[in-house]
Amino acid sequence: MSHSVSKRIYVTLPDTVHDELEGWSDYQGRPTANLAAYLIELGIREAKERGEFKTHQQKSK
Repeated sequence: MSHSVSKRIYVTLPDTVHDELEGWSDYQGRPTANLAAYLIELGIREAKERGEFKTHQQKSK
């Protein structure tokens, strides 16, 4: 049985973007990294819907 494991990446942000992200996460009462992960996931989902890139599964078909 295989388990899906979350992956960790490191992202460098400009100070202003970091400050805004931190303020937004504080406002929502959630960790900054959690909000960043959600926003990345949302951005990928929206890019797929717009057809801006193909997933690995789509390339192999």
